[in-house]
Amino acid sequence: MDNKTEKFTGNFYPDQYNKDSQLTINHNYLLEQFSDHDLILEKIKQVVLRGDYTLGSSVDSLEKEYASLIGTKHAIGVGSGTDALFLSLKVLGVDKGDEVITTPFTFFATVGAIVTSGATPVFVDCGDDFNIDPNLIESAITSKTKAIMPVHWSGKPCDMDSINMIAEKHKIPVIEDACHAIQAKYKGRSAGNLGSFGCFSFHPLKNLNVWGDGGIITTNSDDYAKRLKLIRNHGLIGRNECVEFAYNSRLDTIQAVVAHHMLDKIDHITDSRINNAKYLDEKLKGVTQLEMPIRNPEIREVFHLYMLKAERRDELQSYLISQDIDAKVHYPIPMHLQEAAKKYNYSEGDFPKCESAGKSVISFPVHEFITKEHLDKIVYHVKSFYES
Repeated sequence: MDNKTEKFTGNFYPDQYNKDSQLTINHNYLLEQFSDHDLILEKIKQVVLRGDYTLGSSVDSLEKEYASLIGTKHAIGVGSGTDALFLSLKVLGVDKGDEVITTPFTFFATVGAIVTSGATPVFVDCGDDFNIDPNLIESAITSKTKAIMPVHWSGKPCDMDSINMIAEKHKIPVIEDACHAIQAKYKGRSAGNLGSFGCFSFHPLKNLNVWGDGGIITTNSDDYAKRLKLIRNHGLIGRNECVEFAYNSRLDTIQAVVAHHMLDKIDHITDSRINNAKYLDEKLKGVTQLEMPIRNPEIREVFHLYMLKAERRDELQSYLISQDIDAKVHYPIPMHLQEAAKKYNYSEGDFPKCESAGKSVISFPVHEFITKEHLDKIVYHVKSFYES
């Protein structure tokens, strides 16, 4: 056991959950988001009265409504967004010795799902939009490649036409990591309906969130849906029969109630984020020390994160925090440079655009509880920092 592991003593509780340490303009909005908790608790009471705690009727109704929202034939509730990625890989038979192509500019769960499935992650650099560069995918394909996993980072869909063209040419399934991307669209089609599988997260800090962990997988394949429903529930086809020893990754019925409640708000949540992002784009466009991603009119971004590149990023972040603004970095160390990735023998310089993003990106809050006054304060202090 190394020193870092020895220092890990218990549960990981991010400071952002501590309401006493929160900044006024904050990425965390859970108290406001669930201020109508009495309504949710009343709905949960009905679960208690029915007693259908495991894969209950609330899960079934959420799955149907979610599939309708995304435009797919099926939606299968699972334990988390990570499990959604993992189970999709296992349905494809991904195992030891296989390879899965993805980007190193992502959250740990993307790569963790690949590794725990038994496969080796094969990284491809990102483009200027922070998403995987489709021009680099084909050269990474080998006889061991079993899936391509693009990440719709920050809620901006990848160039799926190009990715799917390559995937179809080589007969490789595409698993969309859409954990940031509920209601995002690519040329009119929803994220999660652009590949073989769409994987979503209901983590408390996602755009559609619940009171713990939860996730859902969308697909148009009857065969994939059938297998997903099987392996999320131990491989059972009844109380006493198991056809495949598998996993326990059911979406909790109580979390399904919360997710269904939040679905009624998702249009407002999405529209607010888009409008707040547009406002910041307009007000910050003249700041030469900032570099904004190109906004593609064929893509509907939902701004789970509002990200841009900033000169003197670390100094800017510290200054904004001192002004009560929760500026964050998502994330400073790309996956290929993480300690956990050492065995894959990647080095600094292998993926220059991902590495450049890690050194320069900064995120500002744009959720539905951010006001115009908050946005104006962000703009004022960003400009003040660079003018000083």
